[in-house]
Amino acid sequence: MSLTPTALHDLASAARTWAREDPDPETARELRDLLAGLDGGEAEAADAAGELADRFSGTLEFGTAGLRAALGAGPMRMNRAVVRRTADGLAHFLLDASAGRWQPSAVIGYDGRRKSLDFAEETAAVFTAAGIETLVLPCMLPTPVLAYAVRALGADAGVMVTASHNPAADNGYKVYLGGHTVKGPGQGAQIVAPYDAEIAARIDYGKPLSSIDVAPEGWAEVSESLVADYINAVTRLASLKGYPSRDLAIVHTAMHGVGGETMVSVLRDAGFGPVIPVAEQSRPDPDFPTVAFPNPEEAGALDLALALARERDADIVLANDPDADRAAVAAKDPATGEWRMLRGDEVGALLGAHLTRRIKSGHVKFRGKAANEPVVFANSIVSSRLLARIADAAGFRHEETLTGFKWISRVPGLTFGYEEALGYCVAPHLVRDKDGISAGLLIAELAATLKAEGRTLFDELDALALAHGLHASDQLSVRVDNLALLGEMMATLRQQPPAAFAGSPVRSAVDLAEGSAALPPTDGLLYLTEDDTRVIIRPSGTEPKLKCYLEVIRPVSGADALPAARDAARQQLDAVLADVRAALGI
Repeated sequence: MSLTPTALHDLASAARTWAREDPDPETARELRDLLAGLDGGEAEAADAAGELADRFSGTLEFGTAGLRAALGAGPMRMNRAVVRRTADGLAHFLLDASAGRWQPSAVIGYDGRRKSLDFAEETAAVFTAAGIETLVLPCMLPTPVLAYAVRALGADAGVMVTASHNPAADNGYKVYLGGHTVKGPGQGAQIVAPYDAEIAARIDYGKPLSSIDVAPEGWAEVSESLVADYINAVTRLASLKGYPSRDLAIVHTAMHGVGGETMVSVLRDAGFGPVIPVAEQSRPDPDFPTVAFPNPEEAGALDLALALARERDADIVLANDPDADRAAVAAKDPATGEWRMLRGDEVGALLGAHLTRRIKSGHVKFRGKAANEPVVFANSIVSSRLLARIADAAGFRHEETLTGFKWISRVPGLTFGYEEALGYCVAPHLVRDKDGISAGLLIAELAATLKAEGRTLFDELDALALAHGLHASDQLSVRVDNLALLGEMMATLRQQPPAAFAGSPVRSAVDLAEGSAALPPTDGLLYLTEDDTRVIIRPSGTEPKLKCYLEVIRPVSGADALPAARDAARQQLDAVLADVRAALGI
């Protein structure tokens, strides 16, 4: 990389200052090694300059997703210095919110990634020194346990150190607000605007680290009984009286994350068995050695689980992502005899239909709601419209939100919410976030019930298609190296909007950036065609991707017509995909 002598001098000076202040010897050494590289050969010096320029090109932006980035030294990486400044900003936000009227409280959790415990303890040290009553979970645990703890303890804030299903090189910092700071349906949920901006405004990257007080001790450890309370509360969601079947052979993978012990405990406590863990992936391992990406949605991520399911003749595969806030399910499709993972929209519809029966049957009273409160289903705008039809047929309310559980969990009176990216909230009175543990349990309950009836999850999907029309969906993700390209592609679509998809004229084009009475503004475009095909295109909020969500709906006259309807839907989706690619110029 070519830099002017002045720019290189300033860059080296910034790196030296950071290294002197860095509380982590490992990342301080990284910077010193890079600084030494500036004095090496031409190629080494250019590489070191480029790496330093990237690390000091700005600061991580704190927003509604908190922080998430690669581990390493510098203001554009996740490290103890960045976490200390972030924790300081969050502490000042909590103190300003309390204004001396109460002592703010916070609970902190962490997963099994590199530096997660370090970042949790760094946060605890800053909070404690600031006078915030601070609790830390007793060990590495799933994100839903932290979200549960925020509500169960009445904490004003929660911090979860996790990068969820990101690659092994990453870590992150997720923030929840509750207690005195947020009331109503958002209590205990992830932050949204304006809280993100208010916290970010208090994070001062120019502040010397030495001026931020840290306490060597003084925080407390959350009792193990709270973890047991979460497990017991989730286990009680299963209804032995209404849905007594427990004969289900389950293969489970924790994807090298922290959900294995908790998920298996819940399933076994609820009476399901046998539960067969994928041994190679059952324990936390920050290197994620058996998967390219620790995300159940990624190709190959479930290969070991599917192989074990075939070997053991299992009924279903349940998978959690590394922090266990998501759940995936796979089963053998009777039509093909092949195992496949169900799409998030398919599982969302199955859970919606199952919860509808639970509520309508009277066998299961919905916990956390008064008898006269309406049942409310919700899903993100990019998820299938099938849940809305299920809710409407049952006489329930349905709400559509922006993408992300920070929005879904805030729906007033929420009973069930989901988003297509494998996130499901089946017990909002326990966890105001997606929860792969409780969702996995109810998926098992549904699968066991269907098995006792001689049916499968695929038979249930067929029944939903007959009742509400075949809803077929697909996605296209366009990964970029330069984030500016995302803005350029969105600008092109706004200037040259597509006229049709798969031969069906666009009847409605909505720029989601303008917002509406129902939805806050967000960067995205929504197209509806004359035949009710829907296309939504938006930049990802967590990855350098442009994401395109497609859905077609086809009526089905009877069971015999289902195979042809599926083939026609697939052909239509392929045609829509081709038109989306053409519109994007890829």
